[in-house]
Amino acid sequence: QVQLVQSGGGLVQPGGSLRLSCAASRSVNNIVAMGWYRQAAGKQRELVARITSLSNTNYADSVKGRFTISRDNAENTVYLQMNSLKAEDTAVYYCNVVCGWPRPGDYWGQGTQVTVSS
Repeated sequence: QVQLVQSGGGLVQPGGSLRLSCAASRSVNNIVAMGWYRQAAGKQRELVARITSLSNTNYADSVKGRFTISRDNAENTVYLQMNSLKAEDTAVYYCNVVCGWPRPGDYWGQGTQVTVSS
């Protein structure tokens, strides 16, 4: 059973920081990529950051230099460190895990609200 459990969302002031975490069940093998997406009200879901099994990363232009994605392979956990938060970062953030052979799939966490407001 593939389960992704997210934590770390909340309300922060502009300029503040927040760290999201997403833990996949330890039985999940052959993870090829982990990432974070977000969806603001009335907008499409967008990729925020992604990290591959080779530790290559990519970021949305809007968060580059402010957000950092990292992973702990032993714990099947991915993190998103968010600094210098802006009101435009307000969204529901979703963890995503992509698995390859022999059980390929695209899995999502439950989502967590991040609200940046003064």
